[in-house]
Order: sequence, then C-alpha cells, then structure tokens
Amino acid sequence: MDEPISPAERHPAKYWHMLEDGRIQCDLCPRDCKLREGQRGACFVRGRVGYTMVLTTYGRSSGFCVDPVEKKPLNHFYPGSSILSFGTAGCNLACKFCQNWDISKSRSFDRLADQASPEAIARTAKGLGCKSVAFTYNDPVIFAEYAMDVADACHEHGIKTVAVTAGYIHDQPRREFFAKMDAANVDLKGFTDEFYVKQTGAHLQPVLDTLKYLCNETKVWVELTTLLIPGHNDSAQEIEQMSEWIAKELGVDVPLHFTAFHPDYKMTDVPPTSRDILMRSREIALTAGLRYVYTGNVHDLSGGTTYCPGCKQPLIVRDWHQIRDYKLTPDGACPHCGTVIAGHFEQFGKQFGRRRIPIVMS
Repeated sequence: MDEPISPAERHPAKYWHMLEDGRIQCDLCPRDCKLREGQRGACFVRGRVGYTMVLTTYGRSSGFCVDPVEKKPLNHFYPGSSILSFGTAGCNLACKFCQNWDISKSRSFDRLADQASPEAIARTAKGLGCKSVAFTYNDPVIFAEYAMDVADACHEHGIKTVAVTAGYIHDQPRREFFAKMDAANVDLKGFTDEFYVKQTGAHLQPVLDTLKYLCNETKVWVELTTLLIPGHNDSAQEIEQMSEWIAKELGVDVPLHFTAFHPDYKMTDVPPTSRDILMRSREIALTAGLRYVYTGNVHDLSGGTTYCPGCKQPLIVRDWHQIRDYKLTPDGACPHCGTVIAGHFEQFGKQFGRRRIPIVMS
C-alpha cells in the first residue's frame, strides 16, 4: 500500500499525461508508471494527487558532503577539485547489487533529514570553494525538477553541475535534464538485456540511447562506470563487446571505469570482484581502442593513472582519490608530445584530496 502524500510533499512534477481510463501515466522514464489517486510510481518519489503528478522529495535531501571529484568517478573533469554532493531517496531501477541501497531503495522519508533550496545549495557550494555540484547517491533523473532548478542556480554562481546516473530516462525529459548538466557519469551496468532485466528490473536499450544522445548530440562531458559482478557481467566476451560498442558509437575518448563489486543488498552470496578481473577487463578495453580506462574500488596505481595516448607517458598519477603527480599543461595537453587529452582541465593548484566532509544545510 502506498504511503499517503502529505501537503508538504506536493511539488508540481513535469512529464506526465492523463489516460482515457482516468489514470495518469508518468512519462519521465521507460517504466511508464500508470497511477490512480494517491499512488506512487516505482521510484516511490513521484506520485499522483488529484489530477496532477507531484515530486515528493523536492528540496529534501538524504545528506550533503564535499567530496573529491574523482570519487564520482570523474577523472577528466577538473581533476583535484572539490564537489558538493547530495541525493534524495528512491530510484527507478531495482538493482539487486545496489551499493547505496539504504538511500536508493528507501521507502521511508525519515532519511530526508536535510532541506535546502536551489539557491542555498548554489551559495553553499560557492562559499565552500567547490568547482561543481553533484546529483548522486540515488539517481537524479527521478528528482529531475529539483536537480534542474539547482543546476540553474549553480550556473548563476559559476558552479558546474554533474549528474551521476544510470541514464534510464525518456527522450524529452532526457534533453531537458541534460541541457542543465556540464558533466555526467553514466552507470552502464552490463551489456546484455538479460542482465538488465534480471538484475535491475529495466532494459539495456534506453541506456544505450541516452549514451549515444549525450556523446553525439550534446557538449556534456561523459564518463562511464561498470561495476563488475563476478559471474554476472564480467565475462571477457561481454567486456569486449561493450568496449567495441563504446569505441564505435561513443568514441575512443570516453573514459571508462571498471569498479569492484562488494557483497551487498540482495547479492551477499556473490564474492567480491578480484583485482585480476579488473585488470583483465581494463586490458580488453584498451585493446579495443579506448584511450582512457580506469579501475576503481581497489588499490591499483596503474589503473588510476591517466596516460598520454600519444607517447604513453603517465600524466596524472592517482592513488585512490589522491593525485600523486600531475603533468598536464593548463589547457590539458601532454608536456612531452603535445597530445591534447580529452576532458575539462585548468591550471592545477592545491587539490582537495581524499577528504569527505559532511555538510549540514538546514
């Protein structure tokens, strides 16, 4: 039974239409939830009140933290800078392996303890010296109206915006949502529809459509992340097919992060990803022609380093989220051979480092 939607939760939502049978259909994502009075969608945060749809988490957050941008992960978007991160609750996917399940799978708004207007978030980010604001922890497409308003406020203050998302969104809202974003890390969870259906309750093709749109029709800086789950999406054949698709459809300059799974949520019986699997997957992707392939959630100095695709020299050496050496020129070129590295770079100064600083907004 759906929880009642209180008056305080009734912020007008976009992307819906009325059906002939009297139900309202949500047009935000491919789930196309059809709702009667008082019902919520699969994401749990978009619901029907009367003859309209509302977003119940507008202005409410599960928490704010200042992180290194590398934690998103983004390795080619102003390396070393700090980013104000926050999320809300709920999700439009049902991943059995969710690493943030206590937030994304939450059916209780008790976790939404902090509140902040878009303007307050932008001012806070600027006051803390953050280069950007990240919509993360749970998928921002489900709180698109809030995220887009925050993005507008951030841009007024010269703050960049980043979406950490699974990319499961319909065409029209996709265009409006990403028009407000400067960068995105998209979670490409696997490369078979069978995996998406069985493990996430969704489908692969809408995610591929989002990726092709972002990389071919927008100026949004895009990096990809694939969490490798032993026995489920880590076969050499699947990694090869995925890498070849990325090279052909998105381009060889799109950074790809392979990250290690740890047993959690509904997959506590699956072992952690081995370092060998991560390194093997990285080699497969590099062989397929991708220029920037990284490993994450493990200690792997080589897998965290940005190498020049021209002369192969190490240019940004990372130890976890700490930059140990930085040799790029301010305009993002290799000082050895002049090859321009894909991404967004500036004069490198004092880095934020591996800190994580919780912020109380309200």
